[in-house]
Amino acid sequence: MKPLPQENHASVGDADRRPCRYANLSQTAYRQVWELQLALVAARRDGRLDSDVLLLLEHQPVFTLGRRGGLDNLCVTERFLEKKAIAIVPIERGGDITYHGPGQLVGYPIVDLRSSRLSVVDYVGKLEEIMIRTAADFGVAARRDDRNRGVWIGDSKLGSIGIAVRRGISFHGFALNINTDLEPFGWVNPCGLQGVSVTSLAEENGQVLPMHQVRKAASRHFEAVLNFRLEAVSMVEFKKYLQPGAR
Repeated sequence: MKPLPQENHASVGDADRRPCRYANLSQTAYRQVWELQLALVAARRDGRLDSDVLLLLEHQPVFTLGRRGGLDNLCVTERFLEKKAIAIVPIERGGDITYHGPGQLVGYPIVDLRSSRLSVVDYVGKLEEIMIRTAADFGVAARRDDRNRGVWIGDSKLGSIGIAVRRGISFHGFALNINTDLEPFGWVNPCGLQGVSVTSLAEENGQVLPMHQVRKAASRHFEAVLNFRLEAVSMVEFKKYLQPGAR
């Protein structure tokens, strides 16, 4: 789990924003970040971690199954995925089956919804807004669809949302397709939706996009939409908060 260079997000008006610790990570195996999220949720709940957290990263290829998920929406055999060295990981977030892989920007906010005074519905709407604003920065007009959460370009899905909440602490988050290889989405009914296509910012924009610029835009919109002040921390610092008795 290698951190990328961190950026200073300080700006005018930051004093009115709540601090949020931020890690900009490289391409990382799914289970490794999943375990980190669970540890951060426990630390936030127990008071060892006194602020919310944002993890931004890309994943190595994986399919995840949410609480409503099953293999009914897998359109290829498990043997086929084994040959491709792509795992299927059942997890506790909402939603059905989806794909994560290189070129897709994944955001995992660990947020205390109670202290943020957010309902789950409002929070999901704000995650959608972050993706919509990020897409707009690169000339792509994305939209919501209240029937199917996430963000869309016409009838094609650009970004997905799936969260879980434990004792008021939200984790998992959003996945926005940037330069993503879209072929693996054809191996499933994405998010359990039949007849739905998937797109990416590169597909809509007509060119490969610099991922560091997309990360910068997404983190900036995360701050603005959720009224946070991002404070970059290293993984060494994060691990201090995960130790028993840490404060």
